[in-house]
Amino acid sequence: MKYLYSVLFGLALGASSVFVHSLYPPFGLILSIAGASLGVWASGRQWGGRTFRLIVAIVWAIVVLRAGFPGLNDEYLIQGDGLGTSLLNIGFIAIVIAIIMPL
Repeated sequence: MKYLYSVLFGLALGASSVFVHSLYPPFGLILSIAGASLGVWASGRQWGGRTFRLIVAIVWAIVVLRAGFPGLNDEYLIQGDGLGTSLLNIGFIAIVIAIIMPL
């Protein structure tokens, strides 16, 4: 059950990161990255292991990367501007740091 919760939590973190990052530049981006890294760290703290952090991070990455590709009508949820690339680059760095932090 913890694995399912990890997947659902990763989906929620990824979706919130995608929708919040361009809300009020640059505060939305900062809030999105901080929330995602804190959420990944807290998932390992809650369920007691790096395995759950890794699951949350992988699902977060899948959601965020999918949002960067064009949809059915060629719409992008993450643009190729500074905010979008910052979410991808700094977000991945923050997630990796959250995974390797001690419990």
